[in-house]
Amino acid sequence: MSDEAKKPFPVSWDQFHRDARALAWRLNGAGPFHALVAVTRGGLVPAAIVAREIGMRVIDTLCVSSYDHTTQGKAQLLKNISGGVATLGAGDGTGLLVIDDLVDTGTTARIVRDLMPKAHIAAVYAKPMGKSLIDTFVTEVSQDTWIYFPWDTGLSFQPPIRDGAA
Repeated sequence: MSDEAKKPFPVSWDQFHRDARALAWRLNGAGPFHALVAVTRGGLVPAAIVAREIGMRVIDTLCVSSYDHTTQGKAQLLKNISGGVATLGAGDGTGLLVIDDLVDTGTTARIVRDLMPKAHIAAVYAKPMGKSLIDTFVTEVSQDTWIYFPWDTGLSFQPPIRDGAA
């Protein structure tokens, strides 16, 4: 966990599923969307849930690396969307729905906006520094919160907050 992120926010599979479905509910009817783009890796799980809920079948990935399991680093574009999806997005992202798990500082969202300025960008969770860069989100958390996603954690005892747990 980085020094700036002192507040842990563990999210269970059940909670994440509910939140991703809430995102789909907000996005339903917001289109029309011609294709969905999942920002890897964090956006893969919510993209699958959103795609199911709103009936999307054309799905691609935009691969960006900016985090390891404890810190945020310099963003690096590893893979752009495919030519077919880019064509569906008219080259500027029109009609594309981009899904990520979280917008934090907005670094990844800026990359998406530069590549697809007219795409609709959605995330399950948003922090203040990045939320203005996306179009739709479900839950806002403080900038100093570190979200522990269910795919990054296992089941273990958590001491009560009153006992000094962060």
